[in-house]
Amino acid sequence: MEKDVLILGIGNLLWADEGFGVRCVEQLNTTYDFPHNVTLLDGGTQGLYLVQYVQRADIMVVFDAIDYGLEPGTIKVIEGDDVPKFMGAKKMSLHQTGFQEVLMTAQFAGGYPSELVLIGVQPEAIEDFGGSLRDCVKNQIQPALAIALDYLNERGVVISKKSDQDNAEVPDLAPNQLNIDVYEAGRPAEAEAYRHGDVRFIPNAINTHDGEA
Repeated sequence: MEKDVLILGIGNLLWADEGFGVRCVEQLNTTYDFPHNVTLLDGGTQGLYLVQYVQRADIMVVFDAIDYGLEPGTIKVIEGDDVPKFMGAKKMSLHQTGFQEVLMTAQFAGGYPSELVLIGVQPEAIEDFGGSLRDCVKNQIQPALAIALDYLNERGVVISKKSDQDNAEVPDLAPNQLNIDVYEAGRPAEAEAYRHGDVRFIPNAINTHDGEA
């Protein structure tokens, strides 16, 4: 019987290295062709809305930025029952707590992947609203994808690289404005945009940004 495979990237593109997981599935989507039983999903910060996808999956691959307490840019692979422990070990952001709950809810409801792997990278910076992936994290996208492709290949999932023609017709997983090339091209420099949150709710943020405080 053919197994359903879910490849999921979670995280928040607006908080620098938090976007690692989403950028991984974005790259897979534009670079490779997958069989019909494989679903690529930009999970963003959807939390419990992802339960239905998790319940349907027999095999699940998750990409995320995880605070392992290691050197920035370090990849760490976690499998099976240990995955939920790391998704909530250090609550860097709301989406991680949410995804731990996703796994628990799916398991409680009787639908849970028989095989599960988390491919996580240690972030360098997340407190940078509107910021980009740091180089040490961005450089780990391809190694992370290689780990995922090997994992799937070992389980009989046949994956092929897209041709240039195929690549031109790939539907986006998220709005085009969030594509890494478009996003990077339109992102203002740090000197022009406050990057630590919403200035309307942070005392003295505007004055500090203007160098007056």
